[in-house]
Amino acid sequence: GSIVDAPTAALYIQLGANFVVGPLPNPDIFKVCNRRQIAYSPGCATTSEIGLAQELGAEIVKVFPGGNVGGPSFVKNIKGPMPWSKIMVTGGVEPTEESLSAWFKAGVTAVGMGSNLFPKEVLKNGEWEKITALCQQSLAIIRKYR
Repeated sequence: GSIVDAPTAALYIQLGANFVVGPLPNPDIFKVCNRRQIAYSPGCATTSEIGLAQELGAEIVKVFPGGNVGGPSFVKNIKGPMPWSKIMVTGGVEPTEESLSAWFKAGVTAVGMGSNLFPKEVLKNGEWEKITALCQQSLAIIRKYR
């Protein structure tokens, strides 16, 4: 989720990436990805950014940071005038029924949870069974609302 420039996108694509995610809509990254038929999901925080990203070829836009740009109500309000929008939200998503149900009811296509799904302390301690359980619980919740 941190690709911010075209050279970095090109490098990762050359190394085998089959999609690119970044925190902002960068037209140069779109050029690199579109030429290679690689999906690019740019981070967007306004309807204008979402519209631009879609115009440039984004099939799924990343709303980032989701918790700071208005939460699930922001997504619901975007889907009203732009119902075709496929939104992946990151930032502010927690692996709980309360959080995941709110986002999916609002209309997201996907979520990213990062450090909420892979807590630093759990990784540091190598508690892989806890991560497995957290992932399984999260997937069960998502299946319920998707």
